[in-house]
Amino acid sequence: MNILFVGDIFGSAGRRIVSEHLGHVRENYGVDLTIINAENAAGGFGVTPGIAEDMFELGADVLTTGNHVWDKKELIEYLNSVPADSQENPRRVLRPVNYYPGVPGHGVFAGVTAGGVPYAVVNLMGKVFMGGTEDPFRAIDKVLEGVSAKVIVIDFHAEATSEKVAMGWHLDGRVTAVLGTHTHIPTADERILHKGTAYQTDVGMSGPYDSVIGVETDMVLHRFRTGMPGKFEAAKGNPKMCAALIECDERTGRASSIRRIMLGE
Repeated sequence: MNILFVGDIFGSAGRRIVSEHLGHVRENYGVDLTIINAENAAGGFGVTPGIAEDMFELGADVLTTGNHVWDKKELIEYLNSVPADSQENPRRVLRPVNYYPGVPGHGVFAGVTAGGVPYAVVNLMGKVFMGGTEDPFRAIDKVLEGVSAKVIVIDFHAEATSEKVAMGWHLDGRVTAVLGTHTHIPTADERILHKGTAYQTDVGMSGPYDSVIGVETDMVLHRFRTGMPGKFEAAKGNPKMCAALIECDERTGRASSIRRIMLGE
């Protein structure tokens, strides 16, 4: 079974480059499950229901998010528009599972591929330098108690490399893949851990790389050099789609390979 995970889509440049490449990548690699982190897809901050629907049209099975999930308020109504047991598109848009109780939406989606393989996707957020969440280690342990699928993919949206690496070891042998998002720079540490879990600290951004993690360079430099606030805008130059391709045994959920993908215009 082949799983494609596309890193954080950032702005219109990210949407455009993913639209250009997603179809042929899925076809060439025989992808069975496609997961996209879309939390920065709307101008670099949040995702709208319309953009989410566009991602599903392109072939996404599940969309994950992170700390920018509430930036577009219209998403809240979208997330609440279907019941918890629905398979409709709004239910396939996840927010971090370890947000405090009572917030809109859900952090886990359990589905079945077109080939009949059960799977689960969990959106988890780190606590170090992030805040606003419950302990991700305890949260994921509790979540996994209720997951019956063997193929389980974790989007760990976190800032600290140490926290991400620790989560990889914490879940080794219990999930198919632990894939980091949030920092927008692809890391070169993709590997299969000892008990069969695919791991990468950060899949990278699908967006403009002539930028500072997606934002227009001059705006960020001004803030660093002067300390003065200013409105950030999504850059557009040199877009690339960054993704991870994982191959796993659908019967056990154990991964056998992981590879980085970076494609430009």
